[in-house]
Amino acid sequence: MDITRSAVWQLLNQYTKKDALIKHALAVEAAMRAYAKKFGEDEELWGAVGLLHDFDYDAYPVPENGGHPYKGNQILTDLGCPEEIRTAIMGHAHFTGTPRTTTMAKALFAVDELCGFVMAVAYVRPEKLNGMTASSVKKKLKDKAFAAKVNRAEIEQGAVELGVEKDEHIETVISALQSSANELGF
Repeated sequence: MDITRSAVWQLLNQYTKKDALIKHALAVEAAMRAYAKKFGEDEELWGAVGLLHDFDYDAYPVPENGGHPYKGNQILTDLGCPEEIRTAIMGHAHFTGTPRTTTMAKALFAVDELCGFVMAVAYVRPEKLNGMTASSVKKKLKDKAFAAKVNRAEIEQGAVELGVEKDEHIETVISALQSSANELGF
């Protein structure tokens, strides 16, 4: 399987039609690239994992019926995708029971929910991502009614597993999304 951004982008768009899911993939890609850079890892590889992590969700949303991420894992296996990528993607969904043993897998789990939450915060702010801080995100995290579907425990767990302080983690994700603001529609 070709892991270039153009090939991964094409695969994402083959299975994902909803604009919100495309933007989420772009946000996770940006955060994964930021962490790859921070840890001295392969930014292209980590970015590809970010783009692909939910590529099957739009087409196959129900995990109990062999859907996301199981269907995506099978598609990627059939395409010859490296196991490292597939395992990280399986591990981002806590219900699969796939252990997160690599830094890349831990980063994907750590940024997934947080990216969704930071995007939600940006949508309700007049200045969107501009000037956003960890403290403003943490304040919204305390409001259980705001973005209620976001699993706050997974955000906490992700930072712990990745071995970064919560504020630093939030700031890393905010900065990554700010760098991709135009692509994300802000």
